[in-house]
Amino acid sequence: MQQQHVPVPVGSGRERHHRMTAAICSTILQGLGQLYNRQWIKGIILLLLEGVGLAYLLPRLSQAVWGVWTLGENTQRFVKVNGSTVLQKGDHSIFLLLDGIIVLLVFFVFILIYILNIRDAYMTGLAREEGKQIRSAGATIRNMMDRNFPYLFLSIPALGILFFTIMPILFTVTIAFTNYSAPDHIPPAKLVDWVGFKTFTDLIQLKSWSQTFYGVLTWTVIWAILATVTTYFGGVLVALLIEQRGIRFKKLWRTIFILPYAIPQIISLLLMRNLFNGQFGPINTYMRAFGLEGLPWLTDPFWAKVTVIVVNMWIGIPVSMVLILGVLTAIPRDLYEAAEVDGASAFQKFRIITMPFILFATTPVLIMQFAGNFNNFNVIFLLTNGNPLRGDYQYAGATDLLVTWLYKLTLDNNKFNMASAVGIIIFLIIASFSIWNFRRSKSFKEEDMIQ
Repeated sequence: MQQQHVPVPVGSGRERHHRMTAAICSTILQGLGQLYNRQWIKGIILLLLEGVGLAYLLPRLSQAVWGVWTLGENTQRFVKVNGSTVLQKGDHSIFLLLDGIIVLLVFFVFILIYILNIRDAYMTGLAREEGKQIRSAGATIRNMMDRNFPYLFLSIPALGILFFTIMPILFTVTIAFTNYSAPDHIPPAKLVDWVGFKTFTDLIQLKSWSQTFYGVLTWTVIWAILATVTTYFGGVLVALLIEQRGIRFKKLWRTIFILPYAIPQIISLLLMRNLFNGQFGPINTYMRAFGLEGLPWLTDPFWAKVTVIVVNMWIGIPVSMVLILGVLTAIPRDLYEAAEVDGASAFQKFRIITMPFILFATTPVLIMQFAGNFNNFNVIFLLTNGNPLRGDYQYAGATDLLVTWLYKLTLDNNKFNMASAVGIIIFLIIASFSIWNFRRSKSFKEEDMIQ
């Protein structure tokens, strides 16, 4: 009796040797699975990458883990050597932390390539089992330059983002959990230690710090709301006035109102700082010439806050105006004609047609403007430098925002751990507000309504 041959399905135990062998080989040594699959060039490149990675990591990885874990053990001190006093270098906690983060990120990239190497060997082995032709080196390169070109092109900036954006963020976050601050914990004379959430609890609960934090935070929120609302709706008003029927020389009006934005911001702010000078400024000089009493524009807490809001309107309204002018030109005129037929008033047309269109198109920009005003360093720093000073605040003035307070804590007073904690709080506030509001906006929910 002739034995019937039953074909073995692909993927059964008898037919899995290629994929499993290739995967095991690549697990043992990166690139070995590719060599097993006869992908000679790819295998050699992966072997070289593993060699370079191991040559970099083996002498550094244990030191990096130790440095991040301990932040150093030996302080800098003077010792006697052969009767002479010499300075013996100690461990620099911040350098250890930074070097450790860099090495650990390289280790992360190394592990990621190692995992992808195993997956590639497994998938190539599976293709061999299915009888598919294995790509040659030339075919692999052509595939990378054609189908996978976006991944190849994006991998280079992705590595740049990892080491030039994510790495500084990780470093800043870790600093917030240390006691890195003057005068007691500044390397190399002193070591830095991990303190957990103590910095955050001191910032929120310790009276000397919490009073400053809550005061600056409250003004920052008020400033961000007022600065955003005044510049946005000021831009809407100016744009609507320019686009009114019967207005002549529209191009001239647009040019005039865009000039404050065309001038470099630093020049405008320094000029405004001189104009609002309480003692010698032209504004108070003219007020006194007309028998009025000059105002303490930059020296009184209340008037200083009014001044920065007014100056920000001068700088910010032209930006909103240009944005709104572009939206107004995109609104279909048929809607206004239909509204006029129905007897709608000018205000009704604005409320039902104009403003919904403007908000739909500009809500993401409005959210970005709020985030930008929340961190508007230039206006505050160049106009008032956060002043006038307040005696009950820690290193902050009456007009300081969280971001300018962070700057003073870092560069002027070496309170690095507290500044890092403030930076984390700023990020959490802005990220939470922006994501929540953007997801609730019609621009996100009804993005296909206007095409």
